[in-house]
Amino acid sequence: MRTLAAMTGLIVLWLLMSGLFKPLIIGFGVFSAFVSILAVRRAEALDGYRLTIPLAPIRFVRYFLWLMAEIARANWAVTKIILSPKMPIRQHLFSVPFSQKSDMGQVIFANSITLTPGTITVETEPDTFLVHALAYSDDDPEALADMDARVSRAETAGAK
Repeated sequence: MRTLAAMTGLIVLWLLMSGLFKPLIIGFGVFSAFVSILAVRRAEALDGYRLTIPLAPIRFVRYFLWLMAEIARANWAVTKIILSPKMPIRQHLFSVPFSQKSDMGQVIFANSITLTPGTITVETEPDTFLVHALAYSDDDPEALADMDARVSRAETAGAK
């Protein structure tokens, strides 16, 4: 069942990204998905490691929609800074603690910071990320703590 779902997902992704619905292109997509599934199955058989995604789907979709709104809001703020004749840039490096239990949750949080215009995750340290902000304000740590909490809520209870 898991293999069939992955195969279907890969074929749908291929069709959406190619935008072409000719038999040859669809055949290439099915073949590529099949080869990818075979490679993953073989890798699982060789090392015994099976990737689990410790995310609650509904809560993750809610987080993703919230993140898209935050990216749009931050995009507007950075655009105003860049177009301002005074360019009120206040660069700052600061540590942001994270509370995610899984590596996947930590990666999602770090990438969410980086995806938000004006901030970038520079380095990972034990229990914290080093973040650079283009226009730092005293509210930034609070906003990132909110983002951290939202990512943690998107994780499943069984995340390690």
